[in-house]
Amino acid sequence: MSNLDDLLATAHKLRAPGGCPWDAEQTHESLVQYLIEETYELVDAIESGNRDEILEELGDVLYQVVFHSDLAATGSLGEPFDIQDVAAKMSQKMISRHPHVFGDEAQLAEFAASTGDEVMQNWDAHKKREKPERESVLDGIATGMPALALATKVLGKAEKIGLLEAGATGPIQVDDEDQLGGLLLAIVTSARASGLDAERALRSAVRDLMADIRKVEILDASDAGVVGRELD
Repeated sequence: MSNLDDLLATAHKLRAPGGCPWDAEQTHESLVQYLIEETYELVDAIESGNRDEILEELGDVLYQVVFHSDLAATGSLGEPFDIQDVAAKMSQKMISRHPHVFGDEAQLAEFAASTGDEVMQNWDAHKKREKPERESVLDGIATGMPALALATKVLGKAEKIGLLEAGATGPIQVDDEDQLGGLLLAIVTSARASGLDAERALRSAVRDLMADIRKVEILDASDAGVVGRELD
């Protein structure tokens, strides 16, 4: 057996009758807090650059995937699936989104990319092909992520639809992350002194931006419909 097989067997035994009562009581919902905690601990480890800490925290995050998969194998979400199904789905997704690597001769030519930027130019098209039910560039964004991460994600979407100019200099000149960190800390300090919630304030501003994005998409769709009728 591989080390991964050993881990799968360990997780299964902990949840099986006669195993750990705590593990047996857990649900997908009850595990969310631990997934978030372990993810942040991995981020801390990566930022520290400590090999041993990264190794350990990667294991903790991996165990969350194993735990959820073992739980799902019992039918907790309807039709059962296990870690092998998770791996298969992820493999299919990565192959589908990298036709410049795994595609046929025509796809290799159409999506040829030599830089990361060239890959990202095609990324949304690949996702749209996989999920045709999505109607907005905002569909699929996890709005529960921290406000700063959410803002970065939504600003990128605003650029994609032309609401913001890509590469444009922002209203405040920032030269490096040290300066940026100091500026953000100063803003949070001022917010705290005024009794304001910086996280909530930024999240509110991002929601307004998301509303603007949806308005632009509606207008673009309407204009496209008018052009289509004229062509008819």
